[in-house]
Amino acid sequence: MRRISILLLILIILNLFLIGCSSDKGSKKIVIGGKADTEAYVLANLAKLLLEDNGFEIDTQLGVKSILARKALETKEVDLYYDYTGTAYTVYFKQSNKEIMTDSEKVYDWVKRRDAKEGLIWLDKINYNNTYTIMMREDQAERLKIASISDLAAKTGEIALSFGTDSEFYNRPDGLQALANTYGIDFDQVVKMSAGIIYKALKEDKIDSGMGYSTDGRIDAFNFINLEDNKGFFPVYNPAPIVREEVLNKHPEIEGILKVLTTKLTTRQIQKLNSQVDIEHEDPSKVAAEWLKEQGLIE
Repeated sequence: MRRISILLLILIILNLFLIGCSSDKGSKKIVIGGKADTEAYVLANLAKLLLEDNGFEIDTQLGVKSILARKALETKEVDLYYDYTGTAYTVYFKQSNKEIMTDSEKVYDWVKRRDAKEGLIWLDKINYNNTYTIMMREDQAERLKIASISDLAAKTGEIALSFGTDSEFYNRPDGLQALANTYGIDFDQVVKMSAGIIYKALKEDKIDSGMGYSTDGRIDAFNFINLEDNKGFFPVYNPAPIVREEVLNKHPEIEGILKVLTTKLTTRQIQKLNSQVDIEHEDPSKVAAEWLKEQGLIE
């Protein structure tokens, strides 16, 4: 009888130990969200792999528009995702102070302080600027003598020019309408399409100009140019991970784990990674893993 009691006690202790281990493992489960563009997939996978290498169990919910990605964080459907300082300032908080939104440090500090009130913590920003850009084919821009957005605006008053935009840039407050008002642009035709198709349409001469992202690898690969934003219209868009405060309090090590990207991930590096996905059609998770290994950040 005594032997049975001892065995039962051992089983109870072992069961409690296993439950504790399971609980500890579950407590390190993080859901990473992300937007529906190449760079968002790359950033999400970089964070996923770094956190997994440090013992976290990661689920991802990727591929949604900016507003939905933000809402998922606010409603606790995701714990962390990368967003851009300029997007938060102009779209979520509907601010338009040029002095702030065109200064990398000022806009970061502003959104960081504002979101902290809502329990959303901006970790260290990555210092490349993935701002919107207005693209043209280099040969056409040279032929028409267009180097800046003001040059483009002047030409729209002389000849019929078409413009490609995705639905988000078409509708957002720092998007097409505000750009047109600032520069006095009057496109003959505005064509809405997905962001990825814009590059293809511009390359194939189906549109004359289009919106893009300054860190996109296709700009160089397709011989496009970014027109100079000579009136300083576009805000600074530095990416940074935003984490729910309760998650960061529980796992403060997240900040240090992701901080390595702030110094390692340069404009040239992210252009290369984006190009591997968009031009070479590689999987974002594979691209992220290979880069992290090259940098010695994971094994």
